[in-house]
Amino acid sequence: MGLKEQQNCLSQRKIIVYMILALTPIALFRLCFNNPFSTIDDNSLLDSTAHVVITNYSSSSSSSSHEEEEAQESFDHIKNEALCDYTEGKWIRDEIGPLYNGSTCGTIKEGQNCFRHGRPDSGYLYWKWKPNQCDIPRFDANRFLDLMKNKHLAFVGDSMARNQLESLVCLLSTVSIPDLIYRNGEDNKFRKWRFESHNVTVSVYWSPFLVAGEEKSGNLDHNVLQLDRVNEKWGNDLESIDTVVVSVGHWFLHPAVYYESGSVLGCHSCEASNCTEIGFYDIFRKAIRTTLKAVAGNRREVILTTFSPSHFEGRPWDSLGACNMTEPYEGKVLEGLDLDMRRIEMEEFKAAKAEAAGEVRLEALDVTAMSVLRPDGHPGPYMYAFPFKNGVPERVHNDCLHWCLPGPVDTWNEIMIEVLRRWRV
Repeated sequence: MGLKEQQNCLSQRKIIVYMILALTPIALFRLCFNNPFSTIDDNSLLDSTAHVVITNYSSSSSSSSHEEEEAQESFDHIKNEALCDYTEGKWIRDEIGPLYNGSTCGTIKEGQNCFRHGRPDSGYLYWKWKPNQCDIPRFDANRFLDLMKNKHLAFVGDSMARNQLESLVCLLSTVSIPDLIYRNGEDNKFRKWRFESHNVTVSVYWSPFLVAGEEKSGNLDHNVLQLDRVNEKWGNDLESIDTVVVSVGHWFLHPAVYYESGSVLGCHSCEASNCTEIGFYDIFRKAIRTTLKAVAGNRREVILTTFSPSHFEGRPWDSLGACNMTEPYEGKVLEGLDLDMRRIEMEEFKAAKAEAAGEVRLEALDVTAMSVLRPDGHPGPYMYAFPFKNGVPERVHNDCLHWCLPGPVDTWNEIMIEVLRRWRV
């Protein structure tokens, strides 16, 4: 072969190589985006918005390479988030500290305002929850208000619902001062705020059993629950609520008599009532089931905040040293009551979600495991202002159930904003 022929052959080979290099990215692009779910595990729950991102990207013939890269990054981000488990992780030091000042918030129940009541240590304010597979973004109040614009978010439940509600109002107040437009009931059990900047309404409904019933008082030494219908105090307002955050648990441990369809079902710790002792676990399950069914039936969004552990650790609530820890636990696992209550909630949540079949937005805010690691986050003796100002008493009352604000409960709302964001994208 002559020199000229060799040069022509070499040129042809170069052209072929260049053509292959040019066509390969196009082939890969079509393979990935014409079959967007081909590389996703069938068991993973990819957010439906990922499909929107892919469709918009693949159908636009005029997209630039920069836009294509952004679309791919967006897809990868959503896919990775779908696989992230916020419940598995650990508390790590966070030098930035809390997102709001508990002394100026104005909405915190006095018993949870640990800073104002003289708690001397501040280390409990400098921890953040780090999931094993991802990061939780720092709470963005403006983002939250944007996500809930023109909507009504209601917390329904016991004092833990109020604890989370007050945390959220404090977080949002850092960027938009709310108007308290409604207040009723002893101890501010029913309140409603409006953030005019975004026309967002946030409210709290006291309903420690979720279902209808009567709390013990006066001559009534036990609670009475009607398990087949929700408490009308919040149930009657469902049409005006867009998103319901449910949080209950500890009141089910108290003595009670249970009714269903007008008949006595049994009781718990009520020997004098002359009815069958049936405990409270199945009753708790029925109350959660009735609630989720009612909310889903009204096509409301619902977030179920799971059981919040206490940290009395077997000590009497009026003893010195109860919940006096100043740092989180490491490696403590769920057990006993905490494990059982969370298990019931998660089982009922999964059953309700399966029955809804995507027609209603349901999500569990699973905070039990991360919260059991925070014995340092309770008011303890600082449920009262400056309990040791006159020396150390023989007995001192402790709150090892509710959470200081600011405190660990703020993390619940940081996770909740991620739930809302996935729903809104």
